[in-house]
Amino acid sequence: MSWKTLALGIATLTLVLTAAESPKALATGGRELWGAVSIVPGRQGIVQVSGYTGPALGRGSRLTLTAPEGTEVTDTPLDASGYRGFVDTDGDSATYTYTGPAAGRPWQEQSFPFVIAVPADAVPGTRLTGCAMRLTDARGTRKDHGVCAVTVGLPEPTLTRPASGVALVARPETAGTAHPGSQVTVRHEDAQDEGVTGQGPEPGAEVCTATAGADGKWSCQPAAALPAGPGRLQATATLNGVSAVSEQIYVTVGTATR
Repeated sequence: MSWKTLALGIATLTLVLTAAESPKALATGGRELWGAVSIVPGRQGIVQVSGYTGPALGRGSRLTLTAPEGTEVTDTPLDASGYRGFVDTDGDSATYTYTGPAAGRPWQEQSFPFVIAVPADAVPGTRLTGCAMRLTDARGTRKDHGVCAVTVGLPEPTLTRPASGVALVARPETAGTAHPGSQVTVRHEDAQDEGVTGQGPEPGAEVCTATAGADGKWSCQPAAALPAGPGRLQATATLNGVSAVSEQIYVTVGTATR
């Protein structure tokens, strides 16, 4: 399976493990691997490992990633010659072995993707422990190592009401779905403003808030009338310090939209 084919079926959150960003790396000459990534419950994320700046290790050297506790490594989808990927049967770890020319520099200026699956019952905002990388030469001697912080992300909320393209009353009920227990905030922005509601230079005006129930459903009604004319609505869900936004919908208060 090619890298491009895999990427189409996986919600990808990329991690580039750079040596310069790690405090420990600075103390050890800037070679230790480090980074952070967020993956939504029940989904898979592609972790890109890179950053090795040490001497050439040559044929038979290996890069191994140990999965965070409670997760599994499911694939090593690197689409490049000279490397062989292998995933342990229990999914606890996966390895790339260099099989190219003996004089090559296999781990420099290259990134190595590992697919990690997070269980559906993982709690958003939780930092998972145990993720580690190890780079060894052909004799198994460790030449570099590192850790990564893997955080459970929050699924995107949905905004299913009001319907886009329908003339609205000034205080329309808004509703949708979100991760159970998350706080949902609906914001409104003039349709002529630049950017996306809640993500531009200034967030849109808060319309109403709600808490998603055990079934994931939420609803709320604006306390004040929305501005007349066209605008955009978007919902933001927040839980345990992580957040996610819905797709925006275009609405018109008072007259029908085009």
